[in-house]
Amino acid sequence: MEYRLLGRSGLKVSTLTVGTMTFGGKGWAKTVGDLGVAEAKKLVDMSLDAGVNLIDTADVYSNGVSEEIIGEIIGGKRRNDVLLATKARFPMGDGPNDAGSSRHHLIRACEASLKRLKTDVIDLYQLHEWDGLTPLEETMEALDMLVRQGKVRYIGCSNFSGWHIMKALGVSTSEHRQRFVSQQIHYSLESRDAEYELLPVSIDQGLGVLVWSPLAGGLLSGKHRRDKTAEGSRQLAGWDEPPIRDEDRLWDIVDTLVDIAESRNVSGAQVALAWLIGRKAVTSVIIGGRTKAQFKDNLASAELVLTTEERQRLDDVSAPPILYPYWHQVRTAKDRLGEADLSLLGPHT
Repeated sequence: MEYRLLGRSGLKVSTLTVGTMTFGGKGWAKTVGDLGVAEAKKLVDMSLDAGVNLIDTADVYSNGVSEEIIGEIIGGKRRNDVLLATKARFPMGDGPNDAGSSRHHLIRACEASLKRLKTDVIDLYQLHEWDGLTPLEETMEALDMLVRQGKVRYIGCSNFSGWHIMKALGVSTSEHRQRFVSQQIHYSLESRDAEYELLPVSIDQGLGVLVWSPLAGGLLSGKHRRDKTAEGSRQLAGWDEPPIRDEDRLWDIVDTLVDIAESRNVSGAQVALAWLIGRKAVTSVIIGGRTKAQFKDNLASAELVLTTEERQRLDDVSAPPILYPYWHQVRTAKDRLGEADLSLLGPHT
């Protein structure tokens, strides 16, 4: 297992992270999975034995039950060997202040997560989504206070746009607050939207990148084909993330993925994950699942190194269109492009 620095921090995290949305099975999360403590422990044990050192959850996963399960599994001396990441922002009650990134909600949410996780500190506390109603000065001050109180060690964001991130970093700098060290984003061979703004801003501003749903809700596992959807899939259960805008393109990607996987005698999932692990700016890829077989297969991706030719085939079949202003920059600014620019435009210059 490889370990990478999380952004500009000194914290090293494994290239694979345990995702825990399948733990609990309450409310909307039941569609994803309903693992209890005993089942979840087997998956966590397997991952830690493979060298994974980061577990990611959120208060909204099964309305706190996912955090409770992790709290039961990670305890005693074991806690010192594991990094715990969680998130807050979404509703955790019916009251008008039970959601958002206000000082009121974030402090209450953090203290509740600490209790459920049975720990005195959260290693990485992330804003789960943008809040356009709460002033960022208030949000960043609340996060800064949690770090200074010793309840949180590092802070990050998730599902922000590029300008959201830059505005937050600007507030942190101008007010001498704690700064985001990472962002958690959706990114996969099927959905490379993050390459327009989110990966360039990570390179430019030194943010670590954690990737959620790297297999596009299972669509890139290799089990789903142009004329067949596997039984037990999230799609058959009504799960609609990520949205598929071009189905023909999706199956072209899957065809290439499966062809490479079969030539290497590995699963499609391993190829999709290995492609992500090797992408510039990506720090760690979050894997999830409901069975030991799924986790065992996903964990093997940490050791899979794709050839330059294999990566090029995957790049070509999944390449996103160059939108404005990027096509104009390719034509007129290629003499003065920086590292962050080239992460998107390099293949076109």
